[in-house]
Order: sequence, then C-alpha cells, then structure tokens
Amino acid sequence: MLELARGLSDNQLKAISELEGRVVRHDGGRLKLEWGTLRRRPAREINDLLWWEEGLLAGFLGVYGFDGAGLELAGMVDPEWRRRGIGSALLERGLALSRGRVTTAPLLVVPRASEGGRALARKHGGVLQHSEHALELRELRGRPGSTEPRTDRPTAVELRPATRADFDTLSALFLDGFGSDFVDRERPLHDARARSLMISLRGEAIGTVRLTREGTRGGVYGFVIGSAHRGRGLGAEALRAACDELIRSGAAVIGLEVAVDNERALRLYTDVGFRPVTTEDYYSMQKPR
Repeated sequence: MLELARGLSDNQLKAISELEGRVVRHDGGRLKLEWGTLRRRPAREINDLLWWEEGLLAGFLGVYGFDGAGLELAGMVDPEWRRRGIGSALLERGLALSRGRVTTAPLLVVPRASEGGRALARKHGGVLQHSEHALELRELRGRPGSTEPRTDRPTAVELRPATRADFDTLSALFLDGFGSDFVDRERPLHDARARSLMISLRGEAIGTVRLTREGTRGGVYGFVIGSAHRGRGLGAEALRAACDELIRSGAAVIGLEVAVDNERALRLYTDVGFRPVTTEDYYSMQKPR
C-alpha cells in the first residue's frame, strides 16, 4: 500500500532507518537518503513515498530539492520485496510529484552496483547524466590518531563565517569551480546543522565550504578554491581545517561527494584521509510517464 507523506513522523523515520539497514546489509555501500532533510520535512507538501506490505515498510522514495540543481529522487526496496513492481510504482509517483516544481528533468540517484536500479532508470526513460564517488573520512591524515586541533598547521589559510556581504564572491567562486553562479540568497548561511564558511588568504576570500552535522555524522558541501589559488596546497590545508572543526564539534564520520572525472579533487580528498564508499550514477529522467 502506497502512503504519500506530508512530513515524517518519528515512527516513519524509524521504519525508513530500519529499511535502510536491511538494504545496506544486503547490498553493501550506502544510500543517499539525506537524513538531515528527512527529519525536517515540511508538512505543507508531499515529498516522501512509503510502500507498506504486511505492516512492514517495503519501499521508500524521497524527492529532494537542492540549490540550483533541480530535483533528485532517491530510494530503496527491501530485498525480500523486489521484482514485484514496488520500485516502478514509487518512481512513477515520484516523477508525477516532480512535474511542475522545476523546469529541468529530475535526477534519479542509483548506486552503481545496483543492476536493478539501473534497469529501473532506463525503463522509465532515464539517461545517465553524470556519476559521483561518495567518500567518507574517519581519520584525518596529517595528524594521525589525534582528535585535537593541530598546532603545526600553517596559519596562511583561515576560515570565517560567510555573511550576506559575501554573496557576490560566492557566486563568482561557484561559477569558477562548478560552472554555475547560483546562490540562494534566501537560504540562511547558518543554522542549527549547517554553516557556510569563507576560506581566506591574508584577508582575501579565495574559496568557500559549507559544513553540516547531524549527530556524529558531518558533511562537506560546495567546497571550492578559486582557480588562481589552486596547486599550492591551500585546498588541502583548508579542507583539513574544515574537518578539524567538524571533528571538534562531535563528528565521527565526515562525508562528501566528488564527480568521478574530477581526478584532481579526488587526489586532494584522499590525501586528507577520505576513502571511497560507493559510486552513484545520476540519471536524468527526461521522459517521465
């Protein structure tokens, strides 16, 4: 039975977490479920689809909106309930929900190891748009075995909170680093779980990063160093400083994502201590039914 959820209750979140555990134990890797978003779903609109069988959550699909990136769909089906049309039913309804919300086609996130997920995407008109490696850091390289701030770190690079006065600089950095200058000027730069930081060199803003933390899990997003300052080790130093902050605030695991063809960034991240967890393919659902 399909349930269309406006916001998620504690019981629904618990059922989604238990389903995630069953799927990951069976398939390995990880699932991109965006738990920080799930816990704060607004009750005014439907973003989550839950499929129940015999009192058990057998399938789930979430619709996510991201700044300047349109919509993403991500979900899972219990291994015991696969090949019964649940995935197709969830995806069809998720695509229907996506219509009219944005002008671009939604993206379906599929773990590369999931043969069934790839087949489902193609069945519904999906075309592979890009792929990303999901990485995790559990021990920060450069200060092995320590969770205390480094005292030997060069002080050339500094992190400071971003302010509204930085919006134009942020737009320029995103255009330089990601090819898009979109900045949501209505979104808070700082809240209970996320902070946007500017990376400065002798008072000049040369980069930015957004840090999140949910319990003991941290996240690194939108990390960019301006092209004029790359190749000098400043990115690695800034990333170590950012991870230091997350670790000191209570993060035991820090995650980030990088495009598979961005070998330079991947080397930087692995040098700092990040390790690949899985690879995810993003299918543009250009022909929704």
